[in-house]
Amino acid sequence: MAKMKGGRALMDSVLDYGVDTIFGIPGGQTYELFDALYTKGDDINLITTRSEQGAAYMAFGYARSSGKVGVYTVVPGPGVLNSGAALTTAYAGNEPVLCLTGQVPSNGIGKGIGYLHDVPDQLGILQRMTKWATRVEHPSHAPGVVREAFRQLTTGRRRPVSLEMALDVMSEEAEVEMLEPITHPETVVANPVLIEQAAVLLANAKEPMILVGTGAINACDEIRQLAEMLQAPVVSQRGGRGVLSDRHYLAHSFPAGHRMWPEIDVAIAIGTRFKYPRMHWGTDVNLKTIHIDIDPTEIDRISKPDVGIIADAAPSVASLLSSLAAKNVQQRPSRQQELEAFQQEMRQAFSDNVQPQMSILGVIRAALPDNGILVDEITQVGYTSWYGYPVYAPRTLITSGYAGNLGYGLPTAIGVKVANPDKKVIAISGDGGFLFHCGELATAVRYQLNMVIIVFSDGAYSNVARAQTKRYGGRVIGTDLTNPDFAAMAESFGATGYMAHSVAELEDKIQLGFEQEGPVVIEMPLAETDFPWKYLLLGETRSNRMLQSQNTE
Repeated sequence: MAKMKGGRALMDSVLDYGVDTIFGIPGGQTYELFDALYTKGDDINLITTRSEQGAAYMAFGYARSSGKVGVYTVVPGPGVLNSGAALTTAYAGNEPVLCLTGQVPSNGIGKGIGYLHDVPDQLGILQRMTKWATRVEHPSHAPGVVREAFRQLTTGRRRPVSLEMALDVMSEEAEVEMLEPITHPETVVANPVLIEQAAVLLANAKEPMILVGTGAINACDEIRQLAEMLQAPVVSQRGGRGVLSDRHYLAHSFPAGHRMWPEIDVAIAIGTRFKYPRMHWGTDVNLKTIHIDIDPTEIDRISKPDVGIIADAAPSVASLLSSLAAKNVQQRPSRQQELEAFQQEMRQAFSDNVQPQMSILGVIRAALPDNGILVDEITQVGYTSWYGYPVYAPRTLITSGYAGNLGYGLPTAIGVKVANPDKKVIAISGDGGFLFHCGELATAVRYQLNMVIIVFSDGAYSNVARAQTKRYGGRVIGTDLTNPDFAAMAESFGATGYMAHSVAELEDKIQLGFEQEGPVVIEMPLAETDFPWKYLLLGETRSNRMLQSQNTE
């Protein structure tokens, strides 16, 4: 056993799990963590950010785009609370983000003495915002607690985890026995009886559909094989985009899935909440459902499926393929011509009805290679990207999921670029969201991250203004914005700034942007945009009530 301080025991234990990048800001209760990092020299990539929320978003972007654990460290109290919005995004997006934070002196925790950065029940707050959170009470406990933290981060449903250590424990020196990291995550294997039941439904299905989410990302090959065997369309909304490349005739957008929904007789949902079809599209007695998810609480959350399988996606789908093969289920006649025509029909509809967003996304798609990464935002172009932007590989369209955090885009994109230094990254933002974290441009400049950031400016929180206009007869309030010259602002940070007044100019400026050394901001004024939600707010197309009404008629 080695004798070491608590801060070093905690940090060394984390780094033993292969962590090579940490985002954060040093402060009074985390000095020992940063001193431990200092001893690692160039072995650790420390990204110092300009806000705690920025650090946490960067860890989220790092995790979401790479599949690895994203780590950030902030001071307790206000630092933790500032990072809370990003923690909720990681929770919503099922991403393994580790928050390392300090605490007031251990003898003052929970006593309200008024130590610097004290907040009531910080650990309780973190436990409600994460999958798992705990306090490291003694330096010797650090290796075991970190081992459990990484087990939580890498098994089951992946969600954020937090560890806190009091100021005095970080400074305390004690003998610490370091532990070998656990490198083989647990795999949850499906119940073979349930696999057999699911295989029977799929073998007899005439119009099956596969719906995928983030939980299906590690089952791409298996899902492609299942889709091709069944000739079943694969539908995803956000997190599952790219599980099946949009170049494949069986890959379809959410609006396309909605169009097909009334004819589907068996729907198999893999690694997804399966929320919108069940809550909004409707179900009836003619629809059988199979739900595969690692989280046992998700299976029956909205409604009970005909077959619910609690297991990892890849081995479950592999077992399904084996069971179908044992039943001599052969690959069905190809639907390629039919479904390619349907893909083209839907894309044309998007192009005809959602402009200029679709033209902008076309330029972005052309500028990025297949493995290039687009980070969306809560903006008109961002909403459209969920269905109108072709995605060719998983983890290449980064969204905030149901968290829907305005302003998350720029710091998240920085984390994406840090995790993927050799890939092209484009971040899009509205003028409202961009100013939430524009200070992180300084971070992108400091670390010379060549990424293209497009800011669409219209001087308003336009989505809110549109809703107010529609719902309240034009009574619009609180949505007007005063903006800087975004290109000039970028230049003042040491970045490159451009202005683009048309889609053609945007295309040119993106190309120029990727030829620069550091970050590039392109401002593009947008006067009017078509309503993108017409393809997202999709209502009921089937239900028992509708079926009974038809039978009565």
